[in-house]
Parts: sequence; structure tokens; C-alpha cells
Amino acid sequence: MKIIAIAVNTFREAVRDKILYSLLFFALVMMSLSVILGNLTIGEQIKIIEDFGLGTISLFGVLIAVFVGVGLVYKEIERRTIYTILSKPIPRWVFLLGKYGGLLLTLLVEVSVMAAFFVLLVLYYGVGFDFALLKAIGLIYLELALITAVALFFSAFTTPTLSGLFALGIFVIGHLSSDLKIFGQGAQDPFISGLTSFLYYLLPNLENFNIKGQVVHGIPVPWEFIGWSTLYGLLYITGTLLLTVLVFQRRDFR
Repeated sequence: MKIIAIAVNTFREAVRDKILYSLLFFALVMMSLSVILGNLTIGEQIKIIEDFGLGTISLFGVLIAVFVGVGLVYKEIERRTIYTILSKPIPRWVFLLGKYGGLLLTLLVEVSVMAAFFVLLVLYYGVGFDFALLKAIGLIYLELALITAVALFFSAFTTPTLSGLFALGIFVIGHLSSDLKIFGQGAQDPFISGLTSFLYYLLPNLENFNIKGQVVHGIPVPWEFIGWSTLYGLLYITGTLLLTVLVFQRRDFR
């Protein structure tokens, strides 16, 4: 299929990006530092390693998704290779979905490498492995897939720099959406209250994918919550990709 061919080519292009390996290297270094920090805390070493490790996978995963992802469509336009691609019988939506699929494959490999290193640290310094950690990693990957879709949306009509800033902004706001709603409810100005409510429902609530605290402290996370969070993420990703296709279809490359 054409989507698979574009996805594989996108993956090959992404793994040649030097910034990918730089971010991955620093992620593994940060996880290693958690061992040192854990030694400074009596009786809490494994919790520090787990908390720091999951946070590192999330943070560096987002950086990889943004800095590698936002430039892929722009590079095709800058090098004018997009004219060759779109001159062939390849619909624009196929091109975009192929790019997105390649980014997801890149993220899967990077998250798997970080997760494998993280699991080794937990097994070495812990007394066993809590499989709830895999739930947290799974939701982190879903969050990264959502941020990648958002980054692809912005890259469809603006520069990589602005796309990266917008995507990182969505990531930050997405984790503060509940605070945004509370702020709006306490505001006296109806305009501010309405605006914050609008942004709350428009922007993704990324806290739906954040169960790191519960997992680290042994608080059970029901599968029902995992299911609803997964459904929410898939629906938001689908909506974002549809909007991206609509924007990209209208763009004039002449």
C-alpha cells in the first residue's frame, strides 16, 4: 500500500536525523541519574527511579515527536520533492497518513528503547517488576501519538519553528487544562469564563494519560480508566488528522 511505503520511507528519513540520537542519549543519561538521586533518599530509591524514568520517557518522547516530526512535511516542501510526490497518483491524505504512520513507527522504536532501559533499571534495583508500569508507558505512547498529530497539523500550514512552539504549548496547556477550567469558573468576567471553558473542551486534556503518580505509589489504575483514556486519545487523534487533511488539501503549493 502507498501509505505503508510512505510510512517506511518517513521512518528511514527520521532515523537519519542526528537530533533523534542526541535526545535519546540524553534520555538514557537522565534515567541513569535517577539511580544517583535514589541513593540520596532512604528507602525510596525504586520509587525515585520509577518516577524519574516515566517522566523522562514522557518528556523526551515529546521532544522527539515535536523536533523530528514538525520538519518532515516542511522538508518535502523546502526541497520541492512534494511536487514530485503529489504529481503522482497519490492523494494528499495518503501522503499525510503515511507521514504520520512513519512518525508513529519512529516513536515506537524510541519509546521501546527507553522503556527497555527503564525496565532493566527497575529490575536491577527493585525487588520485582510492577506490570502497572506498562500501563503508564502505554498511555505515554498514546499521548505522544496525540502530540504528533497536533504537530503534524501545525506543520501543514506553518514553519517548523512555529509548529514546534505551538505543539509544545499544547503539551503544557494540556497538562494544565483542569487548572484552566478552575480558573475560568472562579473568574468574574463572563468573557474570560467562556474563553477558558472553550479552550478546556477544545484542547486535549493530557492528564487523561498521566498515571505516573498512581503507578509509582502503588495506587491501582482500573482497566476501565485505561479504556476510556485510550478511546479519548484515538478520537482526538482522528479528529486532528481529519482537520489536518482538510487544511493540507486546500494548500496551494504553486
